[in-house]
Amino acid sequence: MTDLDRFIACMDYQPADRRPNHELGVWPQTIERWRQEAPQAVKDFTWNWFVEEPGIHLDRREYFPVNFGFIPPFEPEILEETDAYVIARDALGIVTRALKAGSIGGARMCMDQHLAHPVRTPEDWPGIKRRLMAALPQRYPAHLEERIERWKTRDYPLVLGENCAANGFYWRAREFMGTEALSTAFYEYPGMMHDMMEFFADFIIETSRPVLEKIQVEYFVLNEDFAMKSGPLIGPAIHREFIFPRLKRMVEFFKGHGTKYFAVDSDGDPTLLIPPMMDAGVDTVWPIERASNVSPQQWRKQFGKSLRLWGGVDKRILTQGKDAIRAHLREFIPLIEEGGFIPTIDHTVPPDISWDNFRYYMDSKMVLLRGEYAKV
Repeated sequence: MTDLDRFIACMDYQPADRRPNHELGVWPQTIERWRQEAPQAVKDFTWNWFVEEPGIHLDRREYFPVNFGFIPPFEPEILEETDAYVIARDALGIVTRALKAGSIGGARMCMDQHLAHPVRTPEDWPGIKRRLMAALPQRYPAHLEERIERWKTRDYPLVLGENCAANGFYWRAREFMGTEALSTAFYEYPGMMHDMMEFFADFIIETSRPVLEKIQVEYFVLNEDFAMKSGPLIGPAIHREFIFPRLKRMVEFFKGHGTKYFAVDSDGDPTLLIPPMMDAGVDTVWPIERASNVSPQQWRKQFGKSLRLWGGVDKRILTQGKDAIRAHLREFIPLIEEGGFIPTIDHTVPPDISWDNFRYYMDSKMVLLRGEYAKV
């Protein structure tokens, strides 16, 4: 079977030679550790997990690069710098304080502290709109027609937008306003929030339309991250009023243009928001962050086979050695057999996971994906 055949079979609960082998990525700090532990084993890695890395045997996927961001972006500016931290305005117009300790390639060991955001009141919103004009030529890659012709004969899944390219309704509004201000804006400025959600749906649809009128893709991911360990950052009522009708319209557009599956990404525990997402037509939720006391087994029992699941491998267990990893992976055998589930680590791989443990996990997972359950 091809990677495309295998992916479709899994998503449609059909038998296959094996289930897909996907992962999300690694922290730069993890790469640094692994280079120290196994320099020969990792020396040829590109660390781009959209393609197969040597010896890891990831299934191939390609991502149609579309720029859903600001055009023009804000001009990045360092506002203050000390030996310990940097305060800067980034291309999104967000002012943050970032610790320097442990930073590698701009990636830090902890989240930045957000100090200011570009939208404070409805008067600021029109200025953001002007940076999000849909379907501008510069939103699409060079040599577009040549790429499309090549993709028409592909034997692997094609995805519209690289990971975190099409950040969702909540995600973008939080970038505009910050978590605290956004939490009250639904009540203080409901008119602006309705306009923001409607505008963003139009923006994603109209920016995607020129691509989807020329080629169909297997799936599209809307990155939301609207949940924490204890539950979602907005309630179902807010989702139903502000996001649901626009999400439903977006899903209908994508599926009406041949997109097979529509996925939503959120860390934390978004369980309360899964019913309205499914009502809007969402097929898949990932990465099922186990530290938030959720699991793919729990969600399959609660939501049935209409909800496909990606993720669910507890990254914390990968620090505990081979016996713990093996026992954890065996928990997924019923879901792997059933289909509609692609096991991956429940986010990017952090630096407390050794190269030996990671390789044992990947090797053991591949055995399970082939259905050779007695060997693990």
